[in-house]
Amino acid sequence: MKLKSLIILTLLISFQQLYSQENYKSLSKEDSTKTYLGGPKYDVKTYTQKFKTQKPRNVIMMIGDGMGVSAIFAGLTANGGHLFLDNFKQVGFSKTQSSDNYITDSAAGGTALSAGQKTYNGAIGVNAKGVAIKTVLEMAEEKGLATGLVSTSAITHATPASYIAHQASRGSYEDIAADFLKTDIDVFIGGGYKHFSDRKDKRDLTKELQQKGYQVLRNMDEIAQVKTGKLAGLTADEHNDIAIKRKMNLPLSTETALNILDQNKKGFFIMVEGSQIDWGGHQNDTRYVIIEMLDFDQAIGKALEFAAKDGETLIIVTADHETGGMAIVGGDMKTGMVKGAFTSGEHTAVMVPVFAYGPGSENFTGIMENTDIPKKIMKLLNF
Repeated sequence: MKLKSLIILTLLISFQQLYSQENYKSLSKEDSTKTYLGGPKYDVKTYTQKFKTQKPRNVIMMIGDGMGVSAIFAGLTANGGHLFLDNFKQVGFSKTQSSDNYITDSAAGGTALSAGQKTYNGAIGVNAKGVAIKTVLEMAEEKGLATGLVSTSAITHATPASYIAHQASRGSYEDIAADFLKTDIDVFIGGGYKHFSDRKDKRDLTKELQQKGYQVLRNMDEIAQVKTGKLAGLTADEHNDIAIKRKMNLPLSTETALNILDQNKKGFFIMVEGSQIDWGGHQNDTRYVIIEMLDFDQAIGKALEFAAKDGETLIIVTADHETGGMAIVGGDMKTGMVKGAFTSGEHTAVMVPVFAYGPGSENFTGIMENTDIPKKIMKLLNF
């Protein structure tokens, strides 16, 4: 009973802070666009499927938050019939249910993908009993690998937080930010600056990060110039803006992080999140979903460019859940027009796709639990 009461109290205390960070779920849908009329397209390169090793030295985990099959196919249609995801020949499906709910949230879904255990909705890096559990990123640190996180949301938001923090509630943003200081993560890029600098406890975590050797930068041009060392790129006070407006550049952030992490000869683990596919689903906005899907796919393209050249890098692309119950009810491959429809303004329970490229990719086919994904990664990296 004490544990249950503590969890409930923590959730209540963090509710107000949580709401301000989750308001993308409650914004008016009056301006939502059900039809995407078409837009700029980019070329998709085909990468070799020949790799140097049977097991990876590096792992790039990429999570399209809320990305179901319809979001992917909508993006594919909008880009004239092709995505960088075309390069992934090993494909499976993941079941996303949390320990306490048929429909997961991003915190429980993120924790399942980071630590290999089911937990309750709202949990960040703790199991169903509220006990901290070690994540694949933390295991990588212990083995001397370089580590990184990149996200188009606040870096303290549910999915990235699930890889580095241990909190009873996803709304404990300042506590999550403080958890970054307990690690030796090499690179993190995302929003959430105020959770490090404008805090109730008056700590200035940006100065503490600098004391630990991090370059703390807020400008994307400056971030992209970093080649070595530790980097904290905090590109927005809270969440980054939508893709067409945001100052952060997800493909460039991905490329920058990979180049820094590659300096470690033992290898690296990084998680890259395209957060706002989910937000477009919550808003039942086809245009929003597609723009974010295409942005995420171009980040996948940067990962593929690196992995194909390196030959020892495994890329996993999946989602924590599907959002919006999106369907495609019309479209045109030539113009890129897509007409979407939605069954929900929330998450849904359907399986989500899992794509794998690189050494060890054959392990990620078929229907699996979301918790199987990090377990397979851990085994491949000999954790």
